Amino acid sequence: MRFEKGFFVGAATAAHQVEGNNRNSDDYALELLPHGGFTEPSGIACDHYNRYAEDIALMKKAGLNAYRFSIEWARIEPEEGVFDEAEIDHYRKVIACCRENGIEPVVTLFHFTSPVWVIRKGGWECEEIVKWFRNYVDKVIQELGSDLHYIVTINEANMRLQIRMISERYRKQMQQKAAKTAAAGEDQVQVGYNLKLMMEGLKKAEEEKRSVFGTGDPKTFVSSCTEEGDLLVMKAHEAAREVIRKRYPDIQVGLSLSLHDIQSVPGGEENAKEEWDQEFLHYLPNLKDDDFIGIQNYTRAVYGADGQLPNPEGASLTQMGYEDYPEGLYHVLCRVHESFPGNLFVTENGIATDDDEARCRFLTTAISGVMKAKSEGIPVIGYICWSLLDNFEWQKGYAMRFGLVSVDRKTMERTPKKSLHLLGSYAPEE
Repeated sequence: MRFEKGFFVGAATAAHQVEGNNRNSDDYALELLPHGGFTEPSGIACDHYNRYAEDIALMKKAGLNAYRFSIEWARIEPEEGVFDEAEIDHYRKVIACCRENGIEPVVTLFHFTSPVWVIRKGGWECEEIVKWFRNYVDKVIQELGSDLHYIVTINEANMRLQIRMISERYRKQMQQKAAKTAAAGEDQVQVGYNLKLMMEGLKKAEEEKRSVFGTGDPKTFVSSCTEEGDLLVMKAHEAAREVIRKRYPDIQVGLSLSLHDIQSVPGGEENAKEEWDQEFLHYLPNLKDDDFIGIQNYTRAVYGADGQLPNPEGASLTQMGYEDYPEGLYHVLCRVHESFPGNLFVTENGIATDDDEARCRFLTTAISGVMKAKSEGIPVIGYICWSLLDNFEWQKGYAMRFGLVSVDRKTMERTPKKSLHLLGSYAPEE
């Protein structure tokens, strides 16, 4: 069964995770530090920077009609106020390639990585981040906006708050000397996060970071935030939205959020309610003027009277340690719709596994949930799977395989999986 005409079915990537050699970014710098928290460096990643046309052609062949990718701030503005026209032209070519293949480019302006200069000047806890981000967005939209219809300003804008919460949980467990659960919580943030490795050798890590960023506690986008830092992300989003609409009022603008299917057992109702407020509801005043919300869901989180419960005994787990729970997407769509009247766009949903049959089962269930939500009147405008390629999953390196297409780490050869063609079978007929 296919979606109706006009519905987007596609795959997603993030620049740092696939392009390679993102040398002016904070993550690239951290990856090279002995105690930076990364299991391995990104290197050339999937060489998507040079092979984007090949990858877009694979999507077209499979029948997909949308490609969500990010523009890398660190490439566009490697130094404050210095814009690289050649890099802007690169992304212009990527957008044109999408159009030539009948694929809608859904552009994300920021996907976790910042220019090193931004972090040296205070990063995502500095009030000037709003101005810096606005200036970058204004340049990108001025140059590329005429060819775009959908823009995600910031990927998983609530990620900094989620990281703060799991970091606090981790520290509490360590203080209680709960060695057997020392890594608990790491698998509850929807990004490749290696908290245990980061906490080991902390003093050495601080010294190394100070040599690169001028501080032992750089405020990157995937560092723990303050309440003010959480608000700054929203202010940056609002500034970007204003800039985009000023230049191109018809572009549909939103941000994406990392959202768990938050459930409770008897006694855990208040904890679950508080968690949903932290993860979603308290952002609503900042999102009320958005055209859509990007929904990014991978699993559920269940709460009891004493807090979050571990994964159910015997549950199927993904490589990331999440519970394999594709049913969660439908629940999240329904719950977000209760509070947000605008369009919902599934901008990420997927599973890390070497078993592509398991990925096919995951996609079938998740997409069935999207179809059910639409049949109930929920305005879902697209489903984009994470991810197109087996790529660099941040601090966890290349061991996590979310891809619809495998990538040989030595030759960079692409091999489409059955799941890619399954996803394409749901796309509207041309």
